[in-house]
Amino acid sequence: MVWIKFVLCLLIIVFSGKKVAKYGDIIAEKSGLGGLWIGLVVIAMVTSLPELFTGVSAIRLVDAPDLTIGDLLGANMFNMLNLALLDLAHRNGSLLAGVSRTHRLTGVFSLLMVLLVAIFIFISSQFHPMGIGWIGWYTPVIVLLYLVFIRIIFLSAKRQPSLQESGLAYGEESTGRVYLYFAISATFIIGAGIWLAFIGAEIAQVHEWGQSFVGSLFLAFTTTLPEITVSFAAMRIGAYDLAVANMIGSNLFNLTIISIDDLLYLKGPVLAAVSEGHLVTAFIVSLMTLAFIAGLSFKSRRFLRLSYWNVIVILLFFLGAYFSFTLA
Repeated sequence: MVWIKFVLCLLIIVFSGKKVAKYGDIIAEKSGLGGLWIGLVVIAMVTSLPELFTGVSAIRLVDAPDLTIGDLLGANMFNMLNLALLDLAHRNGSLLAGVSRTHRLTGVFSLLMVLLVAIFIFISSQFHPMGIGWIGWYTPVIVLLYLVFIRIIFLSAKRQPSLQESGLAYGEESTGRVYLYFAISATFIIGAGIWLAFIGAEIAQVHEWGQSFVGSLFLAFTTTLPEITVSFAAMRIGAYDLAVANMIGSNLFNLTIISIDDLLYLKGPVLAAVSEGHLVTAFIVSLMTLAFIAGLSFKSRRFLRLSYWNVIVILLFFLGAYFSFTLA
């Protein structure tokens, strides 16, 4: 029965994800904000809400901070893998060759954030819980950095427009209708994504999988399915900036969710209550992000749709999955 619910939920996400990509691309054109900004902030937040609600549930309902931190870092690992798979699926050369250079800045900020989180986990577990009352002092730092980062990216995107346009004419589309349909599609994908997170936890319980492995891999996979669906749908309609921004923007937003989890975990700073094993996942995500930044920075020749950066990212993912399973 649980697997039937899983398949039904996937079908809802796939259908809704296509609509979110389509109407998100129209909004990007009509608002003048561009696919990068819409993907980075609006759609990244929409598709990351399952991670948020999974984290809230893990903290408040089952008192499992390891599960929520594992889910967030594991989701980032999956998002980087999916960027590599997007590049492999793109037929006309590397996908990264046709997107704004501003994505490199987003990648750098995402890298800085995951490194900071890793440092906070290490210090909290080895030296000091870093508390201000029941929360860690890193919580306001993470929120402030996110706001500063998206502001800088917005200003950079305005100076460096995308190298490509979707090529779709949306002039006849009613603006009110587009926003309404986007909101409806986003509601469905959020609801299905949250439901999927609970289904993933149920499957893990039925099969008695370890909490660390479940959080970093299986649960992370289920909560990133909205990102996967929306980005692949966006690429199919030519909205390349939106596709890439959704993935890398979700990584940046996912790490900001740690601050919300910290506020809700009343036993003390949340990162002081988690395993040091998450440092391995954070390190793998950092290396994958570096490979993505390199792919944007240097021209990459492809052989049978393989480029150096997506090969590195895929290999790092399997390495991270192996360590996540063995350390569970």
